Amino acid sequence: MGFTERFDVAVVGAGHAGCEAAMAAARMGLKTAIITMNLDLIAQMSCNPAIGGIAKGHLVREVDALGGVMGEVADAVGIQFRLLNTSRGPAVWSPRAQCDKALYRVKMREVLENQPNLFIKQAEAVDLVLEEIDGADLLSHPGISSDVEYSKPKQRVLGLKLRDGRQLLAGATIITTGTFLNGLIHCGEERYPAGRSGEPASVLLGEALRRLGLRTTRLKTGTPPRLDGRTIRWEAFEEQPGDVDPTPFSFRTTKIVQRQISCHIAYTTPQTLEIIRANVSRSAMYSGAIEGIGPRYCPSIEDKIVKFPEKTQHQFFLEPEGLNTHEVYVNGMSTSLPMEVQQEIVRSIPGLENAEMLRPGYAIEYDSVDATELDRALKVKSMEGLYLAGQINGTSGYEEAACQGIMAGINAALKLKGEKPFTLDRTEGYTGILIDDLISKGTNEPYRMFTSRAEFRLHLRIDNADRRLTPYGRKLGLIGDEAWAAYEQKQARMAALTQLLTTKKVDAAGLAVAAAEIDFAAVPGQTWAQLLKRPEVQIESVLKALAAELSSDDLLRDYVADADGTRLTAVPRNEARAVETEIKFAGYLEQQKKAIQKLKEAEGVTIPEWLNYTTISGLSREMQETLGRVRPQTIGQASRIPGVTPAALGLVHVSIRVQGKVQGKAGQLAG
Repeated sequence: MGFTERFDVAVVGAGHAGCEAAMAAARMGLKTAIITMNLDLIAQMSCNPAIGGIAKGHLVREVDALGGVMGEVADAVGIQFRLLNTSRGPAVWSPRAQCDKALYRVKMREVLENQPNLFIKQAEAVDLVLEEIDGADLLSHPGISSDVEYSKPKQRVLGLKLRDGRQLLAGATIITTGTFLNGLIHCGEERYPAGRSGEPASVLLGEALRRLGLRTTRLKTGTPPRLDGRTIRWEAFEEQPGDVDPTPFSFRTTKIVQRQISCHIAYTTPQTLEIIRANVSRSAMYSGAIEGIGPRYCPSIEDKIVKFPEKTQHQFFLEPEGLNTHEVYVNGMSTSLPMEVQQEIVRSIPGLENAEMLRPGYAIEYDSVDATELDRALKVKSMEGLYLAGQINGTSGYEEAACQGIMAGINAALKLKGEKPFTLDRTEGYTGILIDDLISKGTNEPYRMFTSRAEFRLHLRIDNADRRLTPYGRKLGLIGDEAWAAYEQKQARMAALTQLLTTKKVDAAGLAVAAAEIDFAAVPGQTWAQLLKRPEVQIESVLKALAAELSSDDLLRDYVADADGTRLTAVPRNEARAVETEIKFAGYLEQQKKAIQKLKEAEGVTIPEWLNYTTISGLSREMQETLGRVRPQTIGQASRIPGVTPAALGLVHVSIRVQGKVQGKAGQLAG
């Protein structure tokens, strides 16, 4: 046997999920190893070098609120920040940042290397070290036939075998391999194994996971060509600058200081569409070469042309990949067409007539595991000691990966400490929604987060992610003393501002300063909070009217506008807007609280592991198989499994009691 190393937690893969998983476990005091095939490509942004976006920005804020690192790293290297959807309600406002691709890797590696308890290893994981578990302790039940497995796992993962002959043993193993498991790149008629362009696929580990008997599927994603910015005629395109005062991702970032850049907007031409239509049969997507299912909400350019033939124009964005490179990402032009066709497409667009491709676009298909194989802690149900996070679970995007990573890292650490898993339900965060969707329904296409997936999105805003989740992060040991003190101070500021608004009465002079076109006689005796409920009244105007009171209060001084009296900087402005939202939408939020309570009651009805679906009278065979495969942990989760009816839920609820009495498990009864 080769050299053996021992750790508490081993993380395979140093992408966005792996980095968060490793950091969480290490910060919780466990000796953690993170294994990557190339140290220089830690946190590589394989596709668009951007963090956040609609709903994705919510996930980054939640990762940050729990004590993760993605938001802080993005703030340190972001070169264009935009707060999206500000023309709509605050529930869907979401931050996005174009990042310096090279600096993101450098900064993340720096963060990892400076984390105590965390050890980075350059190696390839090729197999799992397994141990058989004695099945003598399997639960028995008079009504359960011997051929039905309602048992605890029969195998335990003890660690990893590395290609160089080493064994890396660990109490918990987290696999976050992204698109590397049996990855296959397609560029026109050419195809070759790879995890991403220029890097080898993880074939042996993929085979090892298949031997475990886990249900897997093939998924596909893609990337567009990259251009040399020196060969682009920039004046031909519409400039898209970022926000003048950038909104950070992290609650711990006070200001964005690095130089900011503009992106540019462009459009396809009739010639572009003709080229694509003439060559669509040469696309790997349409030639039959690709088996995997691609992301519906991020289609390739050829997919757009085929599926939307009535559209005569398609938009895309020219996005610089960094401050010290000429490489430009063509957002919206993902493709698997041959290189020569890609070049024709690019040069059919005015302004790109002479553009040179630095890298071609390509499609990549890869193995993912059916996420219904996982429990809410992201542990594989049929194995002890094995967790999965990121694209291996069928998700798409850096942000979806990161939120899974931090949850897997937390739960692996808690398991080794002998503590209960940490989970979030659908009422507590988009992270909880994502995990619940995956483990309840699985996915047959790369899963992408949207605000529309949230039942209570007014409650799950970006501005209150810290209030929702930072106390959890503190309890888990992920939020340090300095960050916790800043959090408490922020809550005190917002509480003081709310108190001032709800007690201070509107006066004629203040109304004039606020420039509110409201007759003072129409608001006798009203407080500023009552006035703020009017849609035409904004918090910035109210703060101007209350400048004297704000200036005299040490806590509230941050809410005084700049010297010219025109605007607040991003951090206090967004804090004030959070207070405004709570006041303006108080009635709606109260209604949501009642709905949340009802959902929590359903989630509180636990389905015991020993429940035998095959003996439930009246439950169809299809329903028995579905529930037996997913093994939902609560009635609420069961209700979200596709095809499960209210009648079936009623039968399950009754059977919990009946089978529990037979088995003498009164202490485990639900409800």
